[in-house]
Amino acid sequence: MDKFIIDRFEGEFAVCEGKDKSFHPILKLQLPTDAKEGDCIIKDSMGKFMIDQEETRARKQRIRSKLNKLFE
Repeated sequence: MDKFIIDRFEGEFAVCEGKDKSFHPILKLQLPTDAKEGDCIIKDSMGKFMIDQEETRARKQRIRSKLNKLFE
């Protein structure tokens, strides 16, 4: 199972970062319609992409916590 983070959208592609910090263009049509920048997505063995809601929430919480510490 491959995991990516949606970095940004460019035209008809989502530019996604892999675990190895490399970037991969993925057609927006292959992603769930509600996918947005910052979402963690998983590509299953059948090639279908899904949003990993739990990992997305955890990642956003880690980022929020780091930002809060910067401004304390």
